[in-house]
Amino acid sequence: MSLPRTTIFHVSDVHFGVEDQTALDWFAAAVVAEQPDAVICTGDLTQRATRSQYQAAQEWFGGLGVPIMLQPGNHDMPYYNLWERFRRPYARFGTLEAAVSSELVLDHTVVVPFDTNVPAQLRWPWSDGVVTRRNLDAALAALAQLADDPRTKLVACHHPLLPADDARKNPTIRGDVAFAELAAAGASAVLTGHVHLPFDQQRSRENRSMRMIGAGTLSTRLRGADPSYNVVFVGNTGTIEVERRDLSK
Repeated sequence: MSLPRTTIFHVSDVHFGVEDQTALDWFAAAVVAEQPDAVICTGDLTQRATRSQYQAAQEWFGGLGVPIMLQPGNHDMPYYNLWERFRRPYARFGTLEAAVSSELVLDHTVVVPFDTNVPAQLRWPWSDGVVTRRNLDAALAALAQLADDPRTKLVACHHPLLPADDARKNPTIRGDVAFAELAAAGASAVLTGHVHLPFDQQRSRENRSMRMIGAGTLSTRLRGADPSYNVVFVGNTGTIEVERRDLSK
């Protein structure tokens, strides 16, 4: 029997290597107690993409006991091994993904991955997002295949596609283009991380509207907010509700 809504725990920026163990334990306990339909992590699983950090991430995500979807972040490409960063940037991430992830089969929503990372770019720092035509077309093709699927379409990527407000310069290169095209293709919301500050906004570009939902961090790299994660509820009529949970210490 189909449930009236799908429950997703949306977490981001766990940064194994500088993780907050209290926050990790808090999140894991909630997963065990509530058994969400899925956990989605929108990047920065590690701090420096070392093998030991990936091993710690694998043990933690593998122990959650629910379906997992992982997206890479800018910290998840090798930092010390430049050959590997440019030739095989996602090799270590791919090993983790293969070990703990599974295809999400959810009653009321489908989640499309979208990569907003590049190994290097013509600006410094290299941490902010870059939308490539290839990666955007891949996400658009996935949405096109789902055109007749009645479920709510979510997109998961690491970097917010738009700035915090429209008065600021967009740190994600071609993020405005991606936002407009994904919204036009039927996406209802995009789940992101990167900024370590949670948010939930209804935004628009080119007369296309879409929800932007950002998760905070479970690491010690705080930027003015407590460790947090989101619970995203997607109803059988397409409604999206977001509950922000903060760990107050």
